[in-house]
Amino acid sequence: MLIRKLFKFENAHIVRNCTSKRCSQSIHGHSYKVELFFRSDSLDRGEMVYDFGLTKLTIKELIDSFDHAITLWSGDDPQYLKDMKKWSQRWVEIPVNPSAEQFSRLFFLIVDKILNQTIMVNEENNVCIDSVIVHETDTGYARCDRADAYSEKMGFIDLSKVKFSSGVIEEWSDPFIWERLLRGEKIENPKIV
Repeated sequence: MLIRKLFKFENAHIVRNCTSKRCSQSIHGHSYKVELFFRSDSLDRGEMVYDFGLTKLTIKELIDSFDHAITLWSGDDPQYLKDMKKWSQRWVEIPVNPSAEQFSRLFFLIVDKILNQTIMVNEENNVCIDSVIVHETDTGYARCDRADAYSEKMGFIDLSKVKFSSGVIEEWSDPFIWERLLRGEKIENPKIV
């Protein structure tokens, strides 16, 4: 069975090397919608694939890290990166160009990591991320599945290279959650949200 959870955030970026001059040469923003599709072959104690309330914890916090922030590509001009970090309290630096396609792959990998490291305590079984859709505009989106997320042809995404500003981290309920996930530490779902 498949379920869907929608998240929204406002974000600014530049997509270097793309064909559109406006997108590749000017900072601009979007009202993003991120659809996460979860799959399981069984239901939990509440007869659900995965309680939507649980998605409002680590998953929501990490996606919300991009809200009212600028997303920077670590391969961009070093002076540009320095200036953006100087003038924005909220930024996320990622190891790939911040296109809708790469956002969808990045969010897939993040949610996959969270689910793989979560101790399920509500009788959830085999819950996995099936696909991610990132709507950059009302008329355009990118959809990513597992094969896309882990595709070497589309570029390896090293999650250890994702950096969050202190302005983002200070808003997390656990300021060490990203470090803990990168170290492979387990996180336990609550029985009640």
